[in-house]
Amino acid sequence: MTARGLVIGAVRSGSGKTTIALGLMRALTRRGMRVGAVKCGPDYIDPAFHAAATGRESLNLDSWAMSAELIVRLASLAGAQTDIVIAEGAMGLFDGAPNLPGRTGASADIAAIMGWPVVLAHDVSGQGQTAAAIVRGVASHDPRLKIAGVALNKVGSERHGRLAGDAIEAVGVPVFGAIPRDKDLALPERHLGLVQAKETKGLDRILDALADRVEAHLDISALCAAAGGDARAAPSSARARPPGQRIAVARDEAFSFFYPHLALDWRAAGAELVFFSPLADEAPSPDCDLCWLPGGYPELHAGRIASAVRFLAGLRDFAKLRPVHGECGGYMILGRALVDKAGQTHEMAGLLGLETSFSQRKLNLGYRRAVLAADHRLGSAGARLYGHEFHYATISREEGEPFAFVRDAYSEGESPAGLRAGGVSGSFFHVIA
Repeated sequence: MTARGLVIGAVRSGSGKTTIALGLMRALTRRGMRVGAVKCGPDYIDPAFHAAATGRESLNLDSWAMSAELIVRLASLAGAQTDIVIAEGAMGLFDGAPNLPGRTGASADIAAIMGWPVVLAHDVSGQGQTAAAIVRGVASHDPRLKIAGVALNKVGSERHGRLAGDAIEAVGVPVFGAIPRDKDLALPERHLGLVQAKETKGLDRILDALADRVEAHLDISALCAAAGGDARAAPSSARARPPGQRIAVARDEAFSFFYPHLALDWRAAGAELVFFSPLADEAPSPDCDLCWLPGGYPELHAGRIASAVRFLAGLRDFAKLRPVHGECGGYMILGRALVDKAGQTHEMAGLLGLETSFSQRKLNLGYRRAVLAADHRLGSAGARLYGHEFHYATISREEGEPFAFVRDAYSEGESPAGLRAGGVSGSFFHVIA
């Protein structure tokens, strides 16, 4: 049975999707409801805030990288034994990347696949009745979707809220309430998004304050009544194959970008995940058969990593006999050197011919299709992987055999990506499916 849910969407980034979604999640949880949470699109950081707000693990749903059947299966897991699922959208509701219809990565695809109505978090800064024209356009743009209503955000006054709200309701779209501007209530941000949940001071206090605002200014009962669900695909029984049976996984503030749905699938296939912290100078356990170094923020901790003697020595010893794979930040650690934003060079593990730098940042962002260059624990040579890149590092040296051949969503040409040397491999590519 499809879990009842709502997608919190918007016409653009910065409209208040995250704060409204988190406030609603925490408010419903405080009321004693069992709240499931998901994030539309490739995002490591928001799901951790969802988990803090609801007490339940949040999963990612991505229509560019995942089939509809996989999305339904993961949504069913997120909604198991819950009263409602709140899905936080990404960017604008219809924003995605070129692909087949329904496979663009847009939040609208998730709403359509799951049959979840959309609540628009609409920032009315600098507009009044014009908001109705925008909302009407959104409501009529995609016949697959049901727009349940609008939550006005950043309202300047009661009069301002009435002007926009009355105009929107006049075109037949309900308004669930109006949240006033509050510059003091904001989550701290970093270059890849929000500061991570575990690093956010007073997070419970912030979540409760967001919930208080939602309770005070939105009709929560009407929002819950608007939830629905009618999945348009059967859940897939296929699961991601684990790259090992006992997997050492780095996990701390520098290595936190690890998708929960992969961990769920690996464990369901019988794999055991053994976590360790490089920042605590811990090495991968030698009784594991593979080491996985996720992405994260190694550039913020480069000095500590370079001085983590036991970690680096243990990683080098592990790599002599067993496979090691690094994604993005983990890939940089496998290289020879990392230059931080201040221009200081830090020696890394030296297992791959890679040198990276943050002294001159360059944004690398987008979906990627990867074809494995050789047999790998992730699949046979020629196997396709779907994922994304999101980093600001520049490559000053990259020497060796490629890990994969990659193309983005906007081109047909493939380029070599990442490196492999013996059992050690890595790239800036994050696997989604």
